Amino acid sequence: MNDNSDNAATDGYSEDGFWLKVKQFAKKAGREVIDNALCLYYAAKRPDTPKWAKTVIFGALAYFISPLDAIPDLTPFVGFTDDLGALAAALAMVSMYIDDNVKNQAAEKTATWFD
Repeated sequence: MNDNSDNAATDGYSEDGFWLKVKQFAKKAGREVIDNALCLYYAAKRPDTPKWAKTVIFGALAYFISPLDAIPDLTPFVGFTDDLGALAAALAMVSMYIDDNVKNQAAEKTATWFD
């Protein structure tokens, strides 16, 4: 997905980094964090999602995969709360692009780690 390559706000995002983080930390991050991240990911994949929304999404996902967090991800119980906050804020901003198809894709992928 190269839609984000020319935007400085999304320099920290990479698709490989996203999937690596999800695979490594899904159980530790929890279902809500992973589901939110996947909703954003699949919303960004929609061809009708505008560039401004993709910028918001990739910024939140870049924060999610960044090894430098306000609260380190390895901190027990609270390590992913800052990630959840960033993802939730992005979800609120781009909610009009989180349709049933996006939710279903995210739920199906989330189920591979939690069900």
